[in-house]
Amino acid sequence: MAFDIDMIKKVYSQVAERVNAAREVTGKPLTLAEKILYAHLWDGKPTKAFVKGKDYVDFAPDRIACQDATAQMALLQFMQAGKDKVAVPTTVHCDHLIQAKVGADKDLQSALNTSSEVFNFLESVSNKYGIGFWKPGAGIIHQVVLENYAFPGGMMIGTDSHTVNAGGLGMVAIGVGGADAVDVMAGMPWELKFPKLIGVKLTGKLSGWTAPKDVILKVAEILTVKGGTGAIVEYFGPGAKAMSCTGKGTICNMGAEIGATTSTFGYDESMERYLRATDREDVANAANEVKEHLTGDPEVYAHPEQYFDQVIEINLSELGPLLNGPFTPDLSTEVGDSMTEKATANDWPIQVEWGLIGSCTNSSYEDLSRASSIAQQAIDKGLKMKAELGINPGSEQVRYTAERDGLLDIFEKLDAKIFTNACGPCIGQWARYSDPKNAPKNSIVHSFNRNFAKRADGNPNTHAFVASPELTAAIAVAGRLDFNPIEDKLINEDGQEVMFDEPTGWELPPKGFEVEDAGYLAPVEDGSSVEVVVAPDSERLQLLTPFEPWDGKNITGAKLLIKAYGKCTTDHISMAGPWLRYRGHLDNISNNCLIGAENAFNKKTNFVKNQLTGEYDGVPNVQRAYKAAGIPTIVVGDHNYGEGSSREHAAMEPRHLGVRAVIVKSFARIHETNLKKQGMLGLTFDNESDYDLIQEDDTFNFLDLDQFAPDKQLTLEIVHADGSKDTITLNHTYNAPQIEWFKEGSALNLIKKQNA
Repeated sequence: MAFDIDMIKKVYSQVAERVNAAREVTGKPLTLAEKILYAHLWDGKPTKAFVKGKDYVDFAPDRIACQDATAQMALLQFMQAGKDKVAVPTTVHCDHLIQAKVGADKDLQSALNTSSEVFNFLESVSNKYGIGFWKPGAGIIHQVVLENYAFPGGMMIGTDSHTVNAGGLGMVAIGVGGADAVDVMAGMPWELKFPKLIGVKLTGKLSGWTAPKDVILKVAEILTVKGGTGAIVEYFGPGAKAMSCTGKGTICNMGAEIGATTSTFGYDESMERYLRATDREDVANAANEVKEHLTGDPEVYAHPEQYFDQVIEINLSELGPLLNGPFTPDLSTEVGDSMTEKATANDWPIQVEWGLIGSCTNSSYEDLSRASSIAQQAIDKGLKMKAELGINPGSEQVRYTAERDGLLDIFEKLDAKIFTNACGPCIGQWARYSDPKNAPKNSIVHSFNRNFAKRADGNPNTHAFVASPELTAAIAVAGRLDFNPIEDKLINEDGQEVMFDEPTGWELPPKGFEVEDAGYLAPVEDGSSVEVVVAPDSERLQLLTPFEPWDGKNITGAKLLIKAYGKCTTDHISMAGPWLRYRGHLDNISNNCLIGAENAFNKKTNFVKNQLTGEYDGVPNVQRAYKAAGIPTIVVGDHNYGEGSSREHAAMEPRHLGVRAVIVKSFARIHETNLKKQGMLGLTFDNESDYDLIQEDDTFNFLDLDQFAPDKQLTLEIVHADGSKDTITLNHTYNAPQIEWFKEGSALNLIKKQNA
């Protein structure tokens, strides 16, 4: 039986009435995304149509999921909210704090030894507040959610940007910062700007070497890393229906890489098969009773251009395998000759040193089975691995079943490392080098979602390319970035020329899923007697001190901390990897604040001018000096600032250190919201070229912040070192409640005030 089946049945009992009301108020047929959004309004039955991309709307999500790295700060905030129990079903998953190094068992034990304080904290908080807890080694949050919690037509939020993976089971699942999750845990509405809609029509059928991963790699090429911002991407068409549920999850998962609010597919037979295979017959039966409301209306899919803001059509029969990268997930290259030319022109290393299969994007049974079919061919055809190979199963259920069926044994015969059921190298938890900063230039291929510089192994010279699991396996055998498995031959150990056959695999395990201990711990019914202990001298955990409210005055005399040049993701603002150990200690992790951002004035990282001394130092050191002197600061950035992870640390760290405003050309959605939640000013240049006016020794005065109001621009005076001045206008997207967050010092301060 499924978790929370009564909640799911309640959602389904209301869906017909709410969808019909939404059709009436909008006066048109509805996409699936619209049906789910209108069916989850905080006020219940829809009474008005919302303007896409403009109206802020209050929603009532069905559930919340948190991974261990972000859960620490989210739960530390929730502990201040004054509640005895979470208001909606919530889970915590321990998947980020396990470093891949030797192999599954030893790596897991090492994580238990080094992070027991954090795991014990998360388990005790979960127990106290009625939260389901998934132990270290249970699996990657998004695979575990797909197997246990996702359901068609539902809405969930999660403190990880790849929460969107659950769209593979027909949900609207959205990545958020911890403060957003705290709102919902505390029984309050969750606010989102009503998204625009992008429709992707899939025709034809995947075959041969082409996988679901190639669909999203193609979409990323078309839309780029910011083309989905503020929109839900909805996939439909015969090609969508012909795809497996986990394949749909892969596509939705990487929708985070185009900035999309989320992605989703309509309920179909592949989802029903997956629900039944994962012991959720009751969910499948309930979904079948309302299935007309769990997909877009027929008129929408027949005439998509009338109902979506943008429509993309992809013929899967014509799509070939792709490699995206390096350093950005939207730079797409077809396998083979075009890669040879592009790699040569750009001086990308052709030799591949590692192939990595797993992550929340591609770690299902189907993924492992298709990759293992390539590995088995390498064994049968007498081929030796030219690159090293690493495998991260998505969950203990997937791992146990794959081991039972002999899939892992195939990889091990090729000397592959089977890592723990955890994120591992995908998020920088990979002990590849003892000194990553001075590691050599190299190429790796992986089935992950992100390939920003330094993300996997800390080495800025690692060129990471994203591919399907089967292509990753083939390239790892060949050891060359430009290997085309469709046409190219390899020389085996007997000197013979051999070729790979097309990969094969199973949508679902032929003998069904099986697991001995999935790794789940249910909370006690009454957690009032559970004690949560945080040692005052802990370097890993720190109870939070509320941020100071705004004094109601204009911010004046602010100094420039850094003018970030080019791509500045949350990895640049608050790195992961070794810094994950401090995710529950705001002051300690603030020592990584913006250390990866490139200073526009010297093109160096973590090297900015301290205007108080005239000397250069690391960003956190300079900012701490300004804070000690009581001087406010601002950060300036380029386009899509805050792209990537949902980690709210990227907003909390500068806030904690005394940064008052972040002014950029454009924001990534989650990061802009996180800044607002933490009482920061997230502003954009009205004239993008004003970015060029900012000089290294500038001082800033807000002239009308004391009149801060919705839809009203702000005016900023820039005072240059020579005494000259420029006055510019800044835009913002704050509504009246969000301005109250700013005034109170944070959204959490407002919650506490209201609860009091």
